[in-house]
Amino acid sequence: MHAPATTRSHLLARIGAAVLGGYAFAWGLVALGMAGLFALGMPFHDAEHLTAMLAMLVYLVAFLWAFAARSLPRVWGVLAGGGALMAGAATLLQTALLR
Repeated sequence: MHAPATTRSHLLARIGAAVLGGYAFAWGLVALGMAGLFALGMPFHDAEHLTAMLAMLVYLVAFLWAFAARSLPRVWGVLAGGGALMAGAATLLQTALLR
């Protein structure tokens, strides 16, 4: 079985998904993790540093997965969509914490 021919546009879409989608996912994780850990009583800067360190590992995994996955739309959906959902949930949690 032969691998499908990779076009330049497909490769650019994979690179975009890896870089931009991975960043969006990691950023959403940091936002949600910071808000969640702060809500549980962890000091703000401790929560910030812990989630930033975790996000570096998550970004690496997301970056590599963007090239390993078979379905490019699934990669974009999980990374960009998941990042947006986590950022939205973090916004709701932060709003609830301010009340």
